[in-house]
Amino acid sequence: MKKVLPILGAAAIAVILFTSCGGKQTADQSNAISTVDTAGLAQFEAFKKQQEFAAQYAAYQATMAMNAPKKSSSTVNKSKQTTGSMNTSTSYPAKTAEKKKGWSKAAKGAVIGGASGAVLGGVLYKKNRALGAVIGGVVGAAGGYGIGRHMDKKAEGK
Repeated sequence: MKKVLPILGAAAIAVILFTSCGGKQTADQSNAISTVDTAGLAQFEAFKKQQEFAAQYAAYQATMAMNAPKKSSSTVNKSKQTTGSMNTSTSYPAKTAEKKKGWSKAAKGAVIGGASGAVLGGVLYKKNRALGAVIGGVVGAAGGYGIGRHMDKKAEGK
């Protein structure tokens, strides 16, 4: 049995090599093989291309919608007509999107100072690294907050 398995494996490899490198086909035979479409492959490929085109077109439309200039007006006039010649018009102010504020410089300074202080405290206090990290983080956060708050006040004064 031990000798049969390697022989079967070698025979299988030989068969694969000989069949893949086998006889050459003429141009007529290769065209005849490629033109036969029994599984509807050509229809599937056409459908696939159509779906890809539709996805690309949808992405293009979304891009164009985002890049289109937006019309903005300060007021919107609406008029209501009632019986006779009585007209009333009401103007509503347009809603303006408020700009979201990010983190203040004081908050950023506290986070950066706390993180760097924790790392330095853990490295420098070798007896108890956790305690060193906690103390360093508190001191660093306080220092970073103070510096960031000073920068905030300087920016408000401009």
